[in-house]
Amino acid sequence: MPELPEVETVRDGLARHVLGRTVVDVDVRRDYSVRRHEAGPLDFAARLTGRRLEAAVRRGKFLWLLLDEGAGRGDDALLAHLGMSGQLLVRGAHVVDARASGVTEGAVPSGPVGWVEHPHLRVRLVLDDGSALDFVDQRTFGHLSVPDLVTTPDGAPGGWGAARDVVPLPVAHIARDLLDPALDRRAVVAAMRARRTEVKRALLDQTLVSGVGNIYADEALWRARLHGTRPTAALRATDAERLLDAATEVMTEALEQGGTSFDALYVDVNGASGYFDRSLAVYGQDGRPCRRCGTLVRRDAFANRSSYTCPRCQPRPRPRRA
Repeated sequence: MPELPEVETVRDGLARHVLGRTVVDVDVRRDYSVRRHEAGPLDFAARLTGRRLEAAVRRGKFLWLLLDEGAGRGDDALLAHLGMSGQLLVRGAHVVDARASGVTEGAVPSGPVGWVEHPHLRVRLVLDDGSALDFVDQRTFGHLSVPDLVTTPDGAPGGWGAARDVVPLPVAHIARDLLDPALDRRAVVAAMRARRTEVKRALLDQTLVSGVGNIYADEALWRARLHGTRPTAALRATDAERLLDAATEVMTEALEQGGTSFDALYVDVNGASGYFDRSLAVYGQDGRPCRRCGTLVRRDAFANRSSYTCPRCQPRPRPRRA
């Protein structure tokens, strides 16, 4: 699942390549990819056609493009959730590297010279400069929609890249993320310690703090020398602050390298993969020596996924006596 650094890499690419452009045509190739747009694919296309893309905004793992306002137009946005394998790829007048963008060999070019027709293209937005924005999704867990906007409760901008104090309605319950300057860290620490759960589960709770997924949670816990099963109620404020600092640090470093990429499904708008997977300390490193102490990294089952820890650097909390 793409996490904050991967989604921010895509948002930054959209901000540089499509803002100011107007949508002149919408081609929905697979209705299921706009399933969250309750009025259906025809309304989805109608609400986008003729609209100018004003701003690229992200909160946690959610990404949206604000649309221009005007007579007869709603206050809304194009909302994208990438799911497991979703990609937003900008198609211009340049040749697209089929291998970098995950396209199979022998794919047939379509559209302007240099475009490659992706076998998992689900939605295409044709823009007024002749380029296009493609939503590609192999596993089809991702989705696009055009929801209405609502005002943020704290009056601060909706997310990274925003100037307006609005968010799409389906994102209203999602907490601010660790890179958001409007995040109240003291409130997050207090809320985390008030939960009756384990610290890793709290860190993954998108209503507490957003954008952290399984990969960066394990990396942050390793940096903070905390085991993910530690009860949040027993967490000292300094421990919680150290964990949030570690999560911020690891995601910032990942962002600088374009995010984590284990296969061709994790790419930016130009189809380029990130490289932070080469810097991972514990995630996916089971059986290898911890780079800090040399103890072999351990893998444990966690909510249909896996948790990776160093048994020495991150000792499992002792069970409380009855």
